[in-house]
Amino acid sequence: MQNILDDITVLDFSRVFAGPAATQVLGDMGANVIKIEPPAGDEARYYGVTKEKLAELGGVSPSFLALNRNKRSLTLDLRNEKGNRIARELADRADVVVHNFRPGVMERLGLGFDTLSQSNERLVYAEFSAYGRKGPLAHIGANDLALQAHSGLISITGEPDRPPVRCGTAIVDLHGSLALVAGILGALLHRHTTGRGQRVESSLLLSSAHLMSYFYTEYWMDGTVRKPMGTANHLSVPNQAFPARDGEVVIIASTDEMWKKFAHAIDADTLDLPKFARVFDRRQNRVELIAAVSALTTQMTCAEIIDRLGEAKVVVAKVNSVGEAADSEQLEAVDGKIMLQAGAHEFPSVASPFQFSEVDINAAKSPPSLGANTHDILHELGYDSATINSLSNAGAFGRLPEAAE
Repeated sequence: MQNILDDITVLDFSRVFAGPAATQVLGDMGANVIKIEPPAGDEARYYGVTKEKLAELGGVSPSFLALNRNKRSLTLDLRNEKGNRIARELADRADVVVHNFRPGVMERLGLGFDTLSQSNERLVYAEFSAYGRKGPLAHIGANDLALQAHSGLISITGEPDRPPVRCGTAIVDLHGSLALVAGILGALLHRHTTGRGQRVESSLLLSSAHLMSYFYTEYWMDGTVRKPMGTANHLSVPNQAFPARDGEVVIIASTDEMWKKFAHAIDADTLDLPKFARVFDRRQNRVELIAAVSALTTQMTCAEIIDRLGEAKVVVAKVNSVGEAADSEQLEAVDGKIMLQAGAHEFPSVASPFQFSEVDINAAKSPPSLGANTHDILHELGYDSATINSLSNAGAFGRLPEAAE
């Protein structure tokens, strides 16, 4: 069965999170993703684990396993003239180049868009930076947390009157990765029509601003600056987590109709009051309403609340731990997990966020070991083994793994 991007070659210079997350999605769609790694490898190979733990996990960190399937690894020293020449040769044949270096780095290496597009006018050149290519902060490096701070995201996250709180996942990176995928696919579609490639730009700044779009627009329209509300939502009430006898559940009854369904399902006369009848009334009496609902939910288990409200078509969800969510039957039911190999071990990984009726994108090649495909990729370029050994001795690859038997 043909996949969506089977005829597309992606040259991936990106490292760590946002770039690799984007190219993994392209690889899931069938693209031939060649991951260009420095001699020491993508830093994410070793993130968050000790040497001992890394050995236990088959030599691959969870961060790397999560974001680097369906790729081949080629080590290149881009500051070495011969290594750089190989990168340019690959770019001449590629459909897409992806990088997340600071602005100016690829240009200094002779791998910028203006240079590469001269010899490959069909090239889609995608770059993901911190703050973009211009402006007073363009030269500053940043990561997910820095843009959670800069964007104001952590200023609205956490409990009222407490210090700011980071969103627990790399939300700006991962949101940005999907923005980059959308841009690349759009540019490929445009190329199909015009025959010409182009530069695709995204950044942590634009990604975080997109996440905050409602809050910025609200501020621009009427000057409102939102503050943290815990799990609550300023638009409606109830719309937050409530205590149960054995945990917590999120209950969302944002409309008047859903509020009536909720009150009926929970069988509470204490909620059937004029001061709670309409959405404006409920917002006006938020503190009293939250106390009244909490008094009821604490008398029930999570399962009982979910059964009652789910039957009534009221939005409800248990507040799961990471383990509970990862092992949930629902994630299994929608094919949300795939199995990947790491050394001699096999581990589950989260499947692609896209599913299609006509193609299967869940067939996955496990993340490659560092430089594992160097020989194969160079043979495809026309290099023989003697030339590859000569390039290795000249430092083009830093260090080169032995060819597979």
